[in-house]
Amino acid sequence: MKIIRTRADLRAATAAWRQAGESIGVVPTMGALHEGHLSLVTAAKSTADRVIVTLFVNPRQFNNAADLAAYPRTETSDAEKLGPFAVDVLYIPDPDQMYPKGFATTVSVGGLDQGLCGAHRPGHFDGVATVVTKLFIQTDADAAFFGEKDFQQLQIVRTLARDLDLHIRVIGCPTVREADGFALSSRNVRLGSKARADAPGLYRALQAAAARINAGDPVADVIGAARAAILAAGYTEVEYLELRSEDGLEPLTAPRTPARLLVAAWIDGVRLIDNIRL
Repeated sequence: MKIIRTRADLRAATAAWRQAGESIGVVPTMGALHEGHLSLVTAAKSTADRVIVTLFVNPRQFNNAADLAAYPRTETSDAEKLGPFAVDVLYIPDPDQMYPKGFATTVSVGGLDQGLCGAHRPGHFDGVATVVTKLFIQTDADAAFFGEKDFQQLQIVRTLARDLDLHIRVIGCPTVREADGFALSSRNVRLGSKARADAPGLYRALQAAAARINAGDPVADVIGAARAAILAAGYTEVEYLELRSEDGLEPLTAPRTPARLLVAAWIDGVRLIDNIRL
């Protein structure tokens, strides 16, 4: 695996692959890699001739300076974790390769960025859309791989790729979970032992709510009960818990297929998100 830090070196590598007629897959990450990220790498390896993993903690998608400062930076261990996967390039761009002096452009995806995480993290999805667009262009990839845990993000990325006529397929991959159902996240390392033991209550509440909705119970009643269950499990705040359509993320008051229950909640000072398909 080659570590590359500049656009020029990356373009030299991808140009050689293109000349050889090889396809390119990219897995965009902010590092602190876990099994969820590595499942995306596996998916990319099964689809593309060449695979690039990107590692860039993007300051433009953080609306909280403390959250940015606390985000784990584990470049060395990340590179070690990728070793067995025969990744072709680990692209770790220097900040000026992403946002050079005078950078003045923002990519914004209207509509899909409203509500859910967008309501609680102003500017977050503009930062995501901007950096992802740049990474798609810089890597010249044919396919990009994202986890379904960040479902609103996945739908925003799919939309920007379509709307901007980018020649890339955006592929969603299933959420990877611990044996107790807890969704893997780079933020999980910040949980204390008690919070980690309590954390799977979030997914259990989603599962129970989905089963009740599928059985015909009123959505509003189910969501109220699920909120209470999440708080009873040890969470201190439920930012949102909503039923939305998959494609357009429209709020739903009655089930419609396909749909998702999406949640964000706080435990031990850490904000966690999850979702489940109905």
